[in-house]
Amino acid sequence: MNQEILAQYRQEVHQHLTEELLPFWENRCVDRTHGGFITHFDKDGNDSGEDEKSLIAQTRTVYTFSAAHRAGHGDGRYADIARHGVDFLLEKMWDAEHGGFYWLMNRRGEVLIDEKIAYGHSFVMYSLSEYTLATGDPRGLEYAQRTFDLLQKYATDTHYGGYFEMFHRDWTLKGPGAAGGDRKTLDVHMHFMEAFTTLYEASGQEIHRRKLLEIIELLVRKIMHPEYGTGIPQFWADWRVAPQIKFDIVWGWDRFSEDGFKSASEDNTSYGHNVEFAWLLMHALDVLGIAYDEYRDQLLKSYDHAVAYGIDWEYGGVYVEGSHAGEVYDREKEFWQQAEVLIGMLDAYRVYQDEKYLKAYDATHRFVFDHLIDHRVGEWKPLLTRQGESIWTHMSHSWKVNYHSVRAMVQSLIRLDKLIQRQAESV
Repeated sequence: MNQEILAQYRQEVHQHLTEELLPFWENRCVDRTHGGFITHFDKDGNDSGEDEKSLIAQTRTVYTFSAAHRAGHGDGRYADIARHGVDFLLEKMWDAEHGGFYWLMNRRGEVLIDEKIAYGHSFVMYSLSEYTLATGDPRGLEYAQRTFDLLQKYATDTHYGGYFEMFHRDWTLKGPGAAGGDRKTLDVHMHFMEAFTTLYEASGQEIHRRKLLEIIELLVRKIMHPEYGTGIPQFWADWRVAPQIKFDIVWGWDRFSEDGFKSASEDNTSYGHNVEFAWLLMHALDVLGIAYDEYRDQLLKSYDHAVAYGIDWEYGGVYVEGSHAGEVYDREKEFWQQAEVLIGMLDAYRVYQDEKYLKAYDATHRFVFDHLIDHRVGEWKPLLTRQGESIWTHMSHSWKVNYHSVRAMVQSLIRLDKLIQRQAESV
Protein backbone atom coordinates (compact mmCIF):
# COMPACT_ATOMS: atom_id res chain seq x y z
CA MET A 1 0.00 0.00 0.00
CA ASN A 2 2.71 2.48 0.96
CA GLN A 3 4.49 2.03 -2.38
CA GLU A 4 1.45 3.29 -4.31
CA ILE A 5 0.82 6.14 -1.88
CA LEU A 6 4.46 7.25 -1.96
CA ALA A 7 4.44 7.18 -5.77
CA GLN A 8 1.30 9.34 -5.81
CA TYR A 9 2.88 11.86 -3.42
CA ARG A 10 5.98 11.98 -5.58
CA GLN A 11 4.02 12.58 -8.78
CA GLU A 12 2.08 15.45 -7.22
CA VAL A 13 5.19 17.05 -5.72
CA HIS A 14 7.22 16.74 -8.93
CA GLN A 15 4.42 18.11 -11.09
CA HIS A 16 3.84 21.08 -8.81
CA LEU A 17 7.52 21.90 -8.46
CA THR A 18 8.47 21.66 -12.12
CA GLU A 19 5.29 22.85 -13.84
CA GLU A 20 3.91 25.44 -11.40
CA LEU A 21 6.18 26.58 -8.61
CA LEU A 22 9.60 27.02 -10.22
CA PRO A 23 8.09 28.49 -13.42
CA PHE A 24 6.18 31.02 -11.29
CA TRP A 25 9.47 32.40 -10.01
CA GLU A 26 11.58 31.96 -13.13
CA ASN A 27 9.10 33.95 -15.20
CA ARG A 28 8.59 36.82 -12.75
CA CYS A 29 11.36 37.55 -10.30
CA VAL A 30 14.47 38.51 -12.26
CA ASP A 31 14.90 42.30 -12.34
CA ARG A 32 16.71 42.90 -15.63
CA THR A 33 16.70 46.67 -15.10
CA HIS A 34 18.19 47.16 -11.63
CA GLY A 35 19.54 43.72 -10.77
CA GLY A 36 18.48 41.33 -8.05
CA PHE A 37 14.96 40.05 -7.69
CA ILE A 38 11.43 41.42 -7.65
CA THR A 39 9.71 39.69 -4.75
CA HIS A 40 6.25 41.26 -4.29
CA PHE A 41 3.35 39.67 -6.17
CA ASP A 42 -0.39 39.96 -5.63
CA LYS A 43 -3.00 37.19 -5.52
CA ASP A 44 -2.93 36.87 -9.31
CA GLY A 45 0.87 36.71 -9.49
CA ASN A 46 1.26 40.27 -10.77
CA ASP A 47 4.02 42.60 -9.59
CA SER A 48 2.43 44.58 -6.75
CA GLY A 49 4.86 47.48 -7.26
CA GLU A 50 6.34 47.49 -3.76
CA ASP A 51 9.54 49.54 -3.95
CA GLU A 52 11.84 47.41 -1.82
CA LYS A 53 14.45 44.72 -1.99
CA SER A 54 15.12 43.14 1.36
CA LEU A 55 18.19 41.18 2.37
CA ILE A 56 16.00 38.30 3.45
CA ALA A 57 14.10 38.06 0.14
CA GLN A 58 17.21 38.49 -2.03
CA THR A 59 19.22 35.84 -0.18
CA ARG A 60 16.34 33.40 0.03
CA THR A 61 15.80 33.66 -3.74
CA VAL A 62 19.51 33.02 -4.33
CA TYR A 63 19.14 29.95 -2.12
CA THR A 64 16.03 28.78 -3.98
CA PHE A 65 17.57 28.81 -7.44
CA SER A 66 20.91 27.47 -6.20
CA ALA A 67 19.25 24.57 -4.42
CA ALA A 68 16.97 23.84 -7.37
CA HIS A 69 19.99 23.76 -9.70
CA ARG A 70 21.95 21.57 -7.28
CA ALA A 71 19.03 19.14 -7.15
CA GLY A 72 19.10 18.81 -10.93
CA HIS A 73 16.33 21.15 -12.06
CA GLY A 74 16.33 23.90 -14.69
CA ASP A 75 18.94 22.68 -17.19
CA GLY A 76 21.42 25.33 -16.02
CA ARG A 77 18.97 28.24 -16.15
CA TYR A 78 18.62 28.34 -12.38
CA ALA A 79 22.38 28.66 -11.88
CA ASP A 80 22.28 31.76 -14.09
CA ILE A 81 19.39 33.23 -12.10
CA ALA A 82 21.21 32.54 -8.82
CA ARG A 83 24.35 34.23 -10.19
CA HIS A 84 22.26 37.25 -11.13
CA GLY A 85 21.11 37.50 -7.52
CA VAL A 86 24.62 37.07 -6.12
CA ASP A 87 25.85 39.91 -8.33
CA PHE A 88 23.27 42.24 -6.77
CA LEU A 89 24.05 41.12 -3.23
CA LEU A 90 27.77 41.70 -3.59
CA GLU A 91 27.63 44.86 -5.69
CA LYS A 92 24.74 46.66 -3.95
CA MET A 93 23.98 45.18 -0.55
CA TRP A 94 27.49 44.59 0.83
CA ASP A 95 28.72 47.40 3.09
CA ALA A 96 32.29 47.95 1.96
CA GLU A 97 33.06 50.29 4.88
CA HIS A 98 31.83 48.30 7.88
CA GLY A 99 31.31 44.84 6.41
CA GLY A 100 28.09 42.90 6.35
CA PHE A 101 24.95 43.46 4.35
CA TYR A 102 22.35 46.21 4.51
CA TRP A 103 18.88 45.15 5.60
CA LEU A 104 16.68 46.95 3.06
CA MET A 105 17.05 48.73 -0.29
CA ASN A 106 14.70 50.14 -2.86
CA ARG A 107 14.38 48.53 -6.27
CA ARG A 108 17.16 50.68 -7.69
CA GLY A 109 19.60 49.43 -5.09
CA GLU A 110 19.64 52.51 -2.84
CA VAL A 111 19.88 51.84 0.90
CA LEU A 112 16.69 52.34 2.94
CA ILE A 113 17.72 50.61 6.20
CA ASP A 114 21.45 50.23 6.83
CA GLU A 115 21.21 48.15 10.02
CA LYS A 116 22.91 44.79 10.39
CA ILE A 117 20.41 42.12 11.41
CA ALA A 118 21.70 38.66 12.35
CA TYR A 119 18.60 36.97 10.93
CA GLY A 120 19.41 38.32 7.48
CA HIS A 121 23.07 37.37 7.79
CA SER A 122 22.12 33.78 8.60
CA PHE A 123 20.56 33.61 5.16
CA VAL A 124 23.60 35.27 3.60
CA MET A 125 25.73 32.37 4.86
CA TYR A 126 23.13 29.77 3.94
CA SER A 127 22.39 31.01 0.44
CA LEU A 128 25.94 31.87 -0.59
CA SER A 129 27.30 28.53 0.67
CA GLU A 130 24.54 26.71 -1.22
CA TYR A 131 25.37 28.81 -4.30
CA THR A 132 29.02 27.74 -4.27
CA LEU A 133 28.06 24.09 -3.69
CA ALA A 134 25.65 24.32 -6.63
CA THR A 135 27.77 26.28 -9.12
CA GLY A 136 31.40 26.20 -8.00
CA ASP A 137 31.58 30.00 -8.07
CA PRO A 138 34.06 30.81 -5.25
CA ARG A 139 32.51 34.21 -4.52
CA GLY A 140 29.67 32.62 -2.62
CA LEU A 141 31.87 30.81 -0.13
CA GLU A 142 34.20 33.82 0.17
CA TYR A 143 31.41 36.12 1.30
CA ALA A 144 29.74 33.45 3.42
CA GLN A 145 33.03 33.07 5.29
CA ARG A 146 33.44 36.84 5.60
CA THR A 147 29.96 37.05 7.09
CA PHE A 148 30.68 34.18 9.50
CA ASP A 149 33.86 35.96 10.64
CA LEU A 150 32.01 39.24 11.22
CA LEU A 151 29.39 37.49 13.33
CA GLN A 152 32.06 35.79 15.44
CA LYS A 153 33.71 39.18 15.98
CA TYR A 154 30.69 41.38 16.64
CA ALA A 155 27.70 39.19 17.51
CA THR A 156 29.11 36.50 19.82
CA ASP A 157 28.11 36.78 23.48
CA THR A 158 31.34 35.62 25.11
CA HIS A 159 29.76 35.71 28.59
CA TYR A 160 26.48 33.78 28.29
CA GLY A 161 27.01 32.10 24.93
CA GLY A 162 25.06 32.36 21.71
CA TYR A 163 24.69 35.46 19.57
CA PHE A 164 23.26 38.94 19.86
CA GLU A 165 21.04 39.77 16.92
CA MET A 166 20.30 43.47 16.30
CA PHE A 167 23.00 45.95 15.31
CA HIS A 168 23.48 49.40 13.85
CA ARG A 169 25.38 49.78 10.61
CA ASP A 170 28.77 49.84 12.38
CA TRP A 171 27.92 46.66 14.35
CA THR A 172 27.28 48.44 17.64
CA LEU A 173 24.53 46.65 19.52
CA LYS A 174 21.06 48.22 19.37
CA GLY A 175 19.11 49.20 22.47
CA PRO A 176 16.73 47.11 24.60
CA GLY A 177 13.07 46.25 24.12
CA ALA A 178 11.64 46.56 20.62
CA ALA A 179 15.10 47.47 19.29
CA GLY A 180 16.07 43.90 20.15
CA GLY A 181 19.52 44.47 21.59
CA ASP A 182 18.75 42.67 24.86
CA ARG A 183 17.07 39.60 23.33
CA LYS A 184 18.08 36.28 21.82
CA THR A 185 15.76 34.09 19.78
CA LEU A 186 15.20 30.51 18.74
CA ASP A 187 14.70 31.77 15.20
CA VAL A 188 18.17 33.24 14.71
CA HIS A 189 20.03 30.44 16.45
CA MET A 190 18.15 27.75 14.52
CA HIS A 191 18.93 29.50 11.24
CA PHE A 192 22.57 29.84 12.29
CA MET A 193 22.62 26.04 12.69
CA GLU A 194 21.14 25.74 9.21
CA ALA A 195 23.70 28.20 7.82
CA PHE A 196 26.72 26.74 9.61
CA THR A 197 25.75 23.30 8.30
CA THR A 198 25.86 24.40 4.68
CA LEU A 199 28.93 26.58 5.29
CA TYR A 200 30.80 23.61 6.74
CA GLU A 201 29.61 21.41 3.89
CA ALA A 202 31.05 23.94 1.43
CA SER A 203 34.28 24.81 3.26
CA GLY A 204 35.26 21.72 5.22
CA GLN A 205 36.94 24.04 7.73
CA GLU A 206 37.33 22.88 11.32
CA ILE A 207 36.21 26.26 12.73
CA HIS A 208 32.89 25.93 10.91
CA ARG A 209 32.47 22.38 12.23
CA ARG A 210 33.26 23.49 15.76
CA LYS A 211 30.79 26.38 15.70
CA LEU A 212 28.10 24.11 14.24
CA LEU A 213 28.57 21.61 17.07
CA GLU A 214 28.53 24.48 19.57
CA ILE A 215 25.25 25.90 18.34
CA ILE A 216 23.60 22.47 18.22
CA GLU A 217 24.42 21.99 21.89
CA LEU A 218 23.17 25.49 22.69
CA LEU A 219 19.87 24.86 20.94
CA VAL A 220 19.31 21.50 22.62
CA ARG A 221 20.46 22.53 26.12
CA LYS A 222 19.27 26.16 26.35
CA ILE A 223 16.63 26.95 23.75
CA MET A 224 14.46 23.84 23.64
CA HIS A 225 12.10 23.35 26.59
CA PRO A 226 13.77 21.15 29.24
CA GLU A 227 10.67 18.96 29.70
CA TYR A 228 8.78 19.02 26.41
CA GLY A 229 11.67 19.49 23.97
CA THR A 230 9.74 22.28 22.23
CA GLY A 231 11.21 25.57 21.04
CA ILE A 232 11.06 28.63 23.30
CA PRO A 233 10.84 31.73 21.07
CA GLN A 234 12.66 34.52 22.98
CA PHE A 235 15.20 34.92 25.79
CA TRP A 236 17.02 37.61 27.69
CA ALA A 237 20.77 37.76 27.11
CA ASP A 238 21.39 35.40 30.07
CA TRP A 239 18.98 32.78 28.62
CA ARG A 240 16.12 33.42 31.00
CA VAL A 241 12.83 33.07 29.10
CA ALA A 242 11.58 36.47 27.91
CA PRO A 243 8.06 37.48 26.81
CA GLN A 244 7.79 37.24 23.04
CA ILE A 245 7.60 40.75 21.57
CA LYS A 246 7.61 42.24 18.10
CA PHE A 247 10.88 43.94 17.13
CA ASP A 248 11.24 47.23 15.25
CA ILE A 249 12.79 45.23 12.41
CA VAL A 250 9.91 42.80 11.98
CA TRP A 251 10.61 39.16 11.14
CA GLY A 252 7.62 38.09 9.15
CA TRP A 253 3.97 38.92 9.66
CA ASP A 254 3.34 37.16 12.95
CA ARG A 255 0.14 38.22 14.67
CA PHE A 256 0.86 40.35 17.73
CA SER A 257 -1.45 42.49 19.83
CA GLU A 258 -1.37 46.28 19.52
CA ASP A 259 1.09 46.60 22.42
CA GLY A 260 3.61 44.45 20.54
CA PHE A 261 3.27 41.40 22.79
CA LYS A 262 2.10 38.02 21.58
CA SER A 263 -0.78 36.39 23.48
CA ALA A 264 0.58 33.81 25.94
CA SER A 265 3.90 35.53 25.34
CA GLU A 266 5.84 33.35 27.79
CA ASP A 267 4.21 30.00 26.97
CA ASN A 268 4.00 29.47 23.23
CA THR A 269 5.77 27.24 20.77
CA SER A 270 5.55 26.87 17.01
CA TYR A 271 4.82 23.39 15.66
CA GLY A 272 6.44 24.38 12.38
CA HIS A 273 9.63 25.61 14.06
CA ASN A 274 9.87 22.46 16.16
CA VAL A 275 9.66 20.15 13.16
CA GLU A 276 11.93 22.41 11.10
CA PHE A 277 14.49 22.33 13.90
CA ALA A 278 14.34 18.52 14.01
CA TRP A 279 14.91 17.92 10.33
CA LEU A 280 17.59 20.63 10.13
CA LEU A 281 19.32 18.95 13.08
CA MET A 282 19.19 15.62 11.26
CA HIS A 283 20.70 17.24 8.17
CA ALA A 284 23.43 18.84 10.29
CA LEU A 285 24.21 15.45 11.82
CA ASP A 286 24.42 13.96 8.32
CA VAL A 287 26.95 16.59 7.27
CA LEU A 288 28.90 16.16 10.52
CA GLY A 289 28.88 12.36 10.26
CA ILE A 290 27.17 11.97 13.66
CA ALA A 291 24.52 9.31 14.35
CA TYR A 292 20.94 10.47 14.94
CA ASP A 293 20.87 8.35 18.10
CA GLU A 294 23.02 10.91 19.90
CA TYR A 295 20.03 13.29 19.79
CA ARG A 296 17.24 10.70 19.65
CA ASP A 297 15.36 12.06 22.67
CA GLN A 298 15.29 15.61 21.31
CA LEU A 299 14.32 14.53 17.81
CA LEU A 300 11.43 12.36 18.99
CA LYS A 301 10.13 15.06 21.32
CA SER A 302 10.15 17.60 18.46
CA TYR A 303 8.32 15.30 16.05
CA ASP A 304 5.94 13.71 18.53
CA HIS A 305 4.75 17.00 20.04
CA ALA A 306 3.78 18.20 16.56
CA VAL A 307 1.99 14.93 15.75
CA ALA A 308 0.11 14.96 19.05
CA TYR A 309 -0.93 18.62 19.12
CA GLY A 310 0.00 20.42 15.89
CA ILE A 311 -1.59 18.25 13.19
CA ASP A 312 -5.24 18.97 12.46
CA TRP A 313 -6.58 15.47 12.04
CA GLU A 314 -10.04 16.74 11.03
CA TYR A 315 -9.28 19.32 8.33
CA GLY A 316 -5.64 18.54 7.57
CA GLY A 317 -2.55 20.71 7.81
CA VAL A 318 -0.66 21.95 10.83
CA TYR A 319 -1.71 24.66 13.27
CA VAL A 320 0.39 27.78 13.91
CA GLU A 321 1.23 27.44 17.61
CA GLY A 322 0.21 26.42 21.09
CA SER A 323 1.48 25.88 24.61
CA HIS A 324 4.44 23.66 25.42
CA ALA A 325 2.13 21.36 27.38
CA GLY A 326 -0.17 20.91 24.41
CA GLU A 327 -3.08 23.38 24.32
CA VAL A 328 -3.51 24.81 20.80
CA TYR A 329 -3.69 28.63 20.70
CA ASP A 330 -3.79 29.42 16.97
CA ARG A 331 -5.64 27.08 14.62
CA GLU A 332 -5.00 29.03 11.45
CA LYS A 333 -2.83 27.48 8.74
CA GLU A 334 0.20 29.47 7.62
CA PHE A 335 2.22 28.47 4.55
CA TRP A 336 5.66 27.98 6.08
CA GLN A 337 4.64 25.62 8.89
CA GLN A 338 3.06 23.32 6.31
CA ALA A 339 6.26 23.38 4.26
CA GLU A 340 8.52 22.42 7.14
CA VAL A 341 6.21 19.69 8.42
CA LEU A 342 6.19 18.06 4.97
CA ILE A 343 9.97 17.66 5.05
CA GLY A 344 10.18 16.76 8.71
CA MET A 345 7.52 14.08 8.75
CA LEU A 346 9.13 12.34 5.78
CA ASP A 347 12.43 12.37 7.66
CA ALA A 348 10.78 11.06 10.83
CA TYR A 349 9.09 8.25 8.89
CA ARG A 350 12.30 7.46 6.96
CA VAL A 351 14.34 7.08 10.16
CA TYR A 352 11.86 5.77 12.76
CA GLN A 353 9.45 3.93 10.41
CA ASP A 354 6.42 4.70 12.55
CA GLU A 355 3.22 4.97 10.50
CA LYS A 356 1.99 7.96 12.57
CA TYR A 357 4.59 10.14 10.82
CA LEU A 358 3.42 9.10 7.37
CA LYS A 359 -0.16 9.81 8.45
CA ALA A 360 0.93 13.27 9.64
CA TYR A 361 2.65 13.83 6.30
CA ASP A 362 -0.49 12.75 4.46
CA ALA A 363 -2.70 15.12 6.48
CA THR A 364 -0.36 18.01 5.66
CA HIS A 365 0.26 17.04 2.04
CA ARG A 366 -3.43 16.85 1.24
CA PHE A 367 -4.14 20.21 2.88
CA VAL A 368 -1.30 21.85 0.95
CA PHE A 369 -2.27 20.42 -2.42
CA ASP A 370 -6.04 20.76 -1.99
CA HIS A 371 -6.22 24.15 -0.24
CA LEU A 372 -2.92 26.00 0.11
CA ILE A 373 -1.53 25.89 -3.41
CA ASP A 374 -3.18 28.26 -5.86
CA HIS A 375 -2.81 26.00 -8.89
CA ARG A 376 -4.20 28.77 -11.09
CA VAL A 377 -1.13 30.90 -10.36
CA GLY A 378 1.43 28.34 -9.20
CA GLU A 379 2.45 29.56 -5.72
CA TRP A 380 1.17 29.01 -2.18
CA LYS A 381 -1.35 31.19 -0.40
CA PRO A 382 0.12 32.75 2.75
CA LEU A 383 -2.55 32.22 5.43
CA LEU A 384 -5.77 30.20 5.62
CA THR A 385 -8.45 29.49 8.16
CA ARG A 386 -8.46 26.12 9.85
CA GLN A 387 -10.93 24.90 7.20
CA GLY A 388 -8.82 26.18 4.29
CA GLU A 389 -10.36 29.54 3.37
CA SER A 390 -8.00 32.39 2.43
CA ILE A 391 -7.24 35.10 5.01
CA TRP A 392 -4.26 36.75 3.31
CA THR A 393 -4.16 36.53 -0.45
CA HIS A 394 -0.81 37.85 -1.78
CA MET A 395 1.48 35.33 -3.48
CA SER A 396 4.69 36.93 -2.22
CA HIS A 397 6.29 39.78 -0.31
CA SER A 398 9.64 40.19 1.45
CA TRP A 399 8.71 37.60 4.08
CA LYS A 400 7.01 34.96 2.00
CA VAL A 401 8.98 34.67 -1.23
CA ASN A 402 9.97 31.14 -2.32
CA TYR A 403 12.33 29.61 0.23
CA HIS A 404 9.84 27.52 2.21
CA SER A 405 7.62 26.40 -0.66
CA VAL A 406 10.35 25.48 -3.15
CA ARG A 407 12.58 23.91 -0.49
CA ALA A 408 9.67 21.80 0.75
CA MET A 409 9.11 20.40 -2.73
CA VAL A 410 12.80 19.87 -3.55
CA GLN A 411 13.52 18.20 -0.20
CA SER A 412 10.30 16.17 -0.24
CA LEU A 413 11.25 14.74 -3.62
CA ILE A 414 14.64 13.67 -2.28
CA ARG A 415 13.06 11.94 0.71
CA LEU A 416 10.24 10.34 -1.25
CA ASP A 417 12.77 8.88 -3.68
CA LYS A 418 14.70 7.36 -0.76
CA LEU A 419 11.52 5.89 0.70
CA ILE A 420 10.36 4.51 -2.65
CA GLN A 421 13.77 2.93 -3.25
CA ARG A 422 13.76 1.33 0.21
CA GLN A 423 10.24 -0.04 -0.37
CA ALA A 424 11.32 -1.50 -3.70
CA GLU A 425 14.41 -3.15 -2.18
CA SER A 426 12.33 -4.71 0.59
CA VAL A 427 9.89 -6.41 -1.79
